[in-house]
Amino acid sequence: MAILSFIIQLAGATMLLLFAVRMVRTGIERSYGASFQRLMTSGQSPLQSSAAGVGLAIVLQSSAAVALLASGFVASGFMNFPTALAVVLGGDLGSALVIQILSFRLDWLVPVLLAIGGYLFVKVENRKWRQAGRIFMGIAFILISLRFLREAMDPIRDSAFLPAIAEYLARDYITAFLVGAALAFVMHSSVAAILMCVTLVQINAIPFAAGLSLVLGANLGSAFIPVWLTRGMESCARRIPYANLALRGVWAVFALFSVNLLLRSGAISIPESGQMLVMAHIAFNAALVVLAMPFGKALEGLFKTLLPDHANLPGNDPLAARPVSALDVDDIGTPAQAISSLKKELLRMSDLVDAMFRPVLDLYKVKDPDKARAIQSMDLEVNECLSGIREFVAAIPTEEFGKENAKVVRDLMEYAIRLETAGDVVAKRLTVLSKDLHKIDAQFSREGWAELVRMHESIISNLKLASNILVSDDLESARILSLEKTELKRAERQSRKGHLKRLQNGQAESFETSDIHLETLRALREFNSHIAAVAYPVLYRNGQLLETRLIEDMPTLESAE
Repeated sequence: MAILSFIIQLAGATMLLLFAVRMVRTGIERSYGASFQRLMTSGQSPLQSSAAGVGLAIVLQSSAAVALLASGFVASGFMNFPTALAVVLGGDLGSALVIQILSFRLDWLVPVLLAIGGYLFVKVENRKWRQAGRIFMGIAFILISLRFLREAMDPIRDSAFLPAIAEYLARDYITAFLVGAALAFVMHSSVAAILMCVTLVQINAIPFAAGLSLVLGANLGSAFIPVWLTRGMESCARRIPYANLALRGVWAVFALFSVNLLLRSGAISIPESGQMLVMAHIAFNAALVVLAMPFGKALEGLFKTLLPDHANLPGNDPLAARPVSALDVDDIGTPAQAISSLKKELLRMSDLVDAMFRPVLDLYKVKDPDKARAIQSMDLEVNECLSGIREFVAAIPTEEFGKENAKVVRDLMEYAIRLETAGDVVAKRLTVLSKDLHKIDAQFSREGWAELVRMHESIISNLKLASNILVSDDLESARILSLEKTELKRAERQSRKGHLKRLQNGQAESFETSDIHLETLRALREFNSHIAAVAYPVLYRNGQLLETRLIEDMPTLESAE
């Protein structure tokens, strides 16, 4: 009975730990996800890229999340192989530093985090403050889960069951290594798996030698997670997690045999504590960063040979992978099928607009006529999407679809028009403004450029949210997007005021770029307004949108008299 109770309590503590780690990561991604590309791609050297990986892993509490982001940026062309590999290696070191922070006994902090986090998440409407509340509560749940884990071990620590397993793992370090690898992969979180191992050593549930083998195995198991999660991505993206797996696997096996040989022979003597286990984990990852960083270029050539691009294989047409229209005028189908087809086409249209908008600020920094032409050619595809949607909607038998379905179709048609207009904002205004900036050979002020970058990142986040609303019709997401539209308007006003203040202070850069800066602000705000329009039908259907913002019951002059 004691064993059953132990298993239930252990499972509960483990699931709470996984949920808490995910909760923190989700809160951070929703608040600052759009900033990750800039942070990860800004490094000019392997050392800077590794530092960016360390920082992001500490923030996200997941090296796998950093690996996925890096792989995605490689697939999109924003990052090369050596830079991405340095980021991933730095991410593993960052997750080790997270474990150091969380391994301290911080039970006294739990009620403070719950009180602050609960208030922010429940009572505050601002999106970023709400997500900050989610982060605080997630950290509190991590600390609670670790306390539950320690308490679950107490009744069974002195029984014959756990000491027998602990002794076997200490004796057979290869089995312990494999168990650690399986544990990290099954939990899909190296932070959670290694925290569990550290806690077991801290309460003397398992010996230090077994814990060390488990942690080295967890390092290998964590490298399998991004390999599994990127299995459907392009070859260029999959090379990064495979290279990380090869490096981490070789280093983990070498460290396993070397350290156990030294410990068993008595050649080294170290304090056998949970803190020392954390330090060993940090040293393992720091050494890997230092040893592997110079070999990025060589590994790129090796993994290009092992995982060649599909486009270069015979018989593969690179244009064959391009998405095709989801609409068929000759096969409209039932109302549900027609609406589903329209949403698929709108998602394709939204992806095109997203691809146009993401690199647009790069045109302001570096003159690139080829990229500008590529953006403008994508606008033609967006226009074709709208024409196809118009033709499809015109062919729908309105009488057979019913009033409610016809209203949904009209709303989707209106959003298609909005997306097409948003594409025009990028192709016909923002790209032109970037050309004008290079014609006068000027640059924005440091403050002005930072304001534009923040707005650009917020809009990218809103694009992702808008796509989710299009698919799910989620009311809460629609409310958040509507609030984000208001926040962006406020940011635009503040940037305009800041720009005028800089003009008053006589900043030469602001004088030279004044018209372009103000026009860019207006274009970004207009683009975001078109994207946010997807929230209106959802809000209106749920009674969350007023017909007018004007006060209707104003007293007339006669009644006032």
